[in-house]
Amino acid sequence: MFARLPAVFLYMLVTLGLLVAALPGGGGGHGTTAPPVTTVTVTAPATTTTIIGEGCTTGDQQCCNQVTSASDHSATTLLGLLGIVLEDLNVLVGLGCTSVLGGGSCNSQIVCCENNSWHGLINIGCTPIDIL
Repeated sequence: MFARLPAVFLYMLVTLGLLVAALPGGGGGHGTTAPPVTTVTVTAPATTTTIIGEGCTTGDQQCCNQVTSASDHSATTLLGLLGIVLEDLNVLVGLGCTSVLGGGSCNSQIVCCENNSWHGLINIGCTPIDIL
């Protein structure tokens, strides 16, 4: 009966060690830190407006694969992974954006965005542009 006691004790010890290592901040303090959180303040317009013409007052024109509300699942997932906290989820965000500066073509939506700090992965505070 007592012959299996060391094996049970070893099993419990290993299981407890794995549990502690898997917990947030676990692993014996090997320098694991939480990712930084960035808070971005963007004021949403009263209604979504479309800029007609070619000028952006907030930066370069961007060609985005998807333009959606910040409350959309794909946007909130990306915002969460990047540690970005928005104060207002009613703003438009552009996903997968590239600059159209210098006459580049765009087969998706052209927008002007207030915050382009994430290299086109996600642009925040976007306004659609209709080029005439």
